Amino acid sequence: MDLLTLPEAPRLPVLDAAGAEVGTFPVGRIFCVGRNYGDHAREMGHDPDREPPFFFSKPVSAVAPGPVYGLPGFSGDIHHEVELILALQARLDHADEAEALAAVTGAGVGLDLTARDIQAEAKALGRPWLVAKGFDGAAPCGALRQGGVPALSAPISLAVNGEVRQQGTLDQMLWPPGALLAKLSTLFVLQPGDLIFTGTPAGVGPLRAGDRFEGKIAGLPTLYGAIG
Repeated sequence: MDLLTLPEAPRLPVLDAAGAEVGTFPVGRIFCVGRNYGDHAREMGHDPDREPPFFFSKPVSAVAPGPVYGLPGFSGDIHHEVELILALQARLDHADEAEALAAVTGAGVGLDLTARDIQAEAKALGRPWLVAKGFDGAAPCGALRQGGVPALSAPISLAVNGEVRQQGTLDQMLWPPGALLAKLSTLFVLQPGDLIFTGTPAGVGPLRAGDRFEGKIAGLPTLYGAIG
């Protein structure tokens, strides 16, 4: 008999091109890529021309219901990182780029919230980033647009309290979606339900209680939120 009753996976709304909800996407695992935009790599003190992509993950508890998000009490320096997120509908194992792109069933806007002070301490001590990147609510996500990857010419931006802090275009990715997913599929067998965060442009900075934010990628549902 069952000994445990597990919580349901969080579900993201899926919208069609006209903005009507056509279903939901149950989130399984969350994978993220670090420093996938050159300007962001440089603002973090790294040379983007010298390193291959590296990956980390967030627990599914990082996807929390909005639109109001709380900040953890253990950090005084939570930073926003706006990102294109991709939802997978198919298994990928050592896939090529065409197979990887065909596995994308939806795209949206997410925030990779990062406890920068905790991350800096972890880096200095050679420790994992779990606490800095994986706290409850560390991955606010908007609704997904049904379909594949948006045009790489699409602008991406984040405004906080009406002030644009991050902006760029998706074609600034060092590893674009097809190559990124293909590479990740050599490290993990990707599964339906996996959600991929694809990196952030420059301009990351702190969020404070009372802040309101808008994450935008042209053609995708806007992510609206507030810090409680």
